[in-house]
Order: sequence, then structure tokens, then C-alpha cells
Amino acid sequence: MTAGAWLTQARAEFHATVLGGILTRSAAGMPSNADKASKPSIAVANSILDQLGPAKTAPKLPGQTAGADFESVCAGFVGLCFERLSHLRPGTFSVHKGGGIARFDQYAHLDQLEAIAKSNREIATAIGSDYLIKPDIVIGREAFEDGAINATSHLVDAETARHTSLRKSNQSLPTLHASISCKWTLRSDRAQNARSEGLNLVRNRKGRLPHIAVITGEPLPGRISSLALGTGDIDCVYHFALYELRSALVEQGRDETLELLDMMVEGKRLRDISDLPLDLVS
Repeated sequence: MTAGAWLTQARAEFHATVLGGILTRSAAGMPSNADKASKPSIAVANSILDQLGPAKTAPKLPGQTAGADFESVCAGFVGLCFERLSHLRPGTFSVHKGGGIARFDQYAHLDQLEAIAKSNREIATAIGSDYLIKPDIVIGREAFEDGAINATSHLVDAETARHTSLRKSNQSLPTLHASISCKWTLRSDRAQNARSEGLNLVRNRKGRLPHIAVITGEPLPGRISSLALGTGDIDCVYHFALYELRSALVEQGRDETLELLDMMVEGKRLRDISDLPLDLVS
């Protein structure tokens, strides 16, 4: 068999890592991303698992453990792809799992806001804490030294462009390039948390808006739609195995949910995990 493209291989390796402990099947035949109270969820999840490869027989991980492990695998995949795609997006990028956003240029003012809130209970009550956003994965882009900007011609000097965040001589903080939320499975409350986080990134920024994405392993299109449908709060939802999910729906004759899935894909609200790296460098 001829080896596929690099991104195809990276997707396969991503799935192999997920199958290493996050996506398992219990002794009773229950996939770890299925809802045991939903027969469609179990059937679709089983089909996806069969397509991806042999599954380990193991108890389902606790929710927080599975979520944290999924974040780590997704961060590793994104970081690896960013290194490979550096020719499409020049600059120095770093991919980190977790952490607050106040260390980035657009949101540095939130540290001051938090300090004010801590010093005054009435102010804290008035402004709340929605601005204290800690995405699962963040991608930062370092500011450029003037030498790098002037590498091919004398573009900048001390006279102009004295406020742009792209110049390290103006400010030293990295820019938040992307914020990624990871949801191994989706319930209505988890979907709303991701939406709220996205909206707060929009509202609280001073500067350019970062990419705002969600990665999920949820097998039911109806639950994915609770997050994917609509616009404004997130760029797009990325499924960890979209092609396998669609094949499962076709195989099982689930025409209604297949129509919903296709609507989300055609409406540019749902894509495969392999689309994410290229979208992030756009």
C-alpha cells in the first residue's frame, strides 16, 4: 500500500494515540465515548471504533481524566502539525495546554481587572468572573524583532508603526493566535460552556480576534449540533473522526441524523480534525 500524505498519516497516528487509552470498549461492549442511556449513541460509537481499529477492552476512564487526556492528545497533534506547516504561516508559534489568556497581548488588561476586583468586593460582584478564561489549548505567536521585519527591505524604523503589536520593540507579549476547547463528549451544559468561553474571548479582547475552535469526540450529530449550529461565538467544531462518523450513519441507515450532519458540514460549521491545522494557519 502506498503511503498517504503526511497529514493523512498524522491523522492516523492521532487516532492510534486516542485508541491507546481514551477510546476503549468495556467488557460489556460499551465504547468510552458513548452514552450508555442512548442506543443510537452506543451503535454509532461502536461503528466509529470498529473503523478506527482494534480497541482495548478496558473500563471507561473517569470524565475528568478522559477529558484531560484528550486535551493532551489534541495539543500534541496541533503542535506537530504547526511545525510541519510553518512555511504557510511564518512566525514563531507555541502550542500550550491550558493556562490563562492574560499573558497574551490582546488580553493583558485582564490581569489589572482581576487585581481591581480582588481589592473591592462590590466591583467583583458587578463585573463577575466570566473574563477569567482558561482555554484547554492556546496557540501564541511571538512578536517580531525589527531585524526580522526588515529582513528583505527597510520596512520599519523608530518614526512610525509605534503601536502595532507585531513589533517586539513596541511590546514583548505574544499574541493569542488560537483558543481551542476540547470536549471528549458533549452534553448541553458542556456545549454552552464552550459558547460562553468563545463569546468572552470576543468581548474582552483589545486587538485581533484569535481563532476559536472546539474539538469533540461526541458520536451523536444531534448533540454536536447544539454547539455547531449558529455563528459568532466559535469559528467551527472539529470532530475527531468525521469521516468515520458519516460512514457509521450511512451504514446504519440513520437518514435523519445523516441529513443533520451533512447540513453542518455544508454550512461550514463542522469539519474533520485533519482540517483544523490548515484552518489555523489561514
